[in-house]
Amino acid sequence: MTSFGTELDTARRIAREAGALLLQVYATPFAVENKAGGMGPVTEADTRANALIVEALHRAFPGDGVVAEESDDNSAASRFERCWFVDPLDGTQEFVHRNGEFAIHIGLAVGGQPVVGVVYRPVGDLLYSGVVGQGGFVEAAGERRALRVSDVAEPSALRLVVSRSHRAKLTDQVVARLGITQERESGSVGVKCGLLAEAAADLYLHVSPKSYRWDNCAPEAVLRSAGGILTDLGGTPYRYDGSELQNVRGLLACNAAAFPRVQPVVATFAREAGLLP
Repeated sequence: MTSFGTELDTARRIAREAGALLLQVYATPFAVENKAGGMGPVTEADTRANALIVEALHRAFPGDGVVAEESDDNSAASRFERCWFVDPLDGTQEFVHRNGEFAIHIGLAVGGQPVVGVVYRPVGDLLYSGVVGQGGFVEAAGERRALRVSDVAEPSALRLVVSRSHRAKLTDQVVARLGITQERESGSVGVKCGLLAEAAADLYLHVSPKSYRWDNCAPEAVLRSAGGILTDLGGTPYRYDGSELQNVRGLLACNAAAFPRVQPVVATFAREAGLLP
């Protein structure tokens, strides 16, 4: 079995280099522009970190494809057996609002399956990393701990992590049906999945169709390395083979113990909302 140790170490190093760049921009009065098509804000931090990460990955693994949010050509996933998915700044809104909850995502998919994941939050120097089937770790404040999702199976006892912005009706419906009473807010998709991976939360829903594979490749690998599950709202895993890049059916991240009871409830409301066929 391939260990992917070189890939993991290289991605961790590149993420930290990009994180240092983000913090340099973060400390300045940077300008904020809006992407075409209502795709949200973008800053020089996004574009400069994108260039740094893509160049470093191509240099380290010249035979691999790279799909990155701020790159113009994202056809590599359909042309390469091994493809990296990069979000150079997940949580640009958080970056703009200066609340620290943004992260760098660097994930590797092989044969359309997520394998290696690194999620790095520069503020606080928090790094999640893992290889699916081989375990993962979180590093913070000079300490390194193994990742393992919680074993909470009772839906009403689940701790839900939600976005700081945009609260959706579907989320409220799921919360009411499952009897969830514990919630916490967080920014980046990667940071949310990291909280699940270190058993600080148990469930995360992204009910908008406006996310992409670079948002979830690295977080899924980290979460799965810790024994968790990430699928669309219907319970079907996404593929990373280039057949589609947009997560049109939303995201459901959960610990394995509660997933069988949570997923059917989520799918029912998602179908009613028109997010699933």
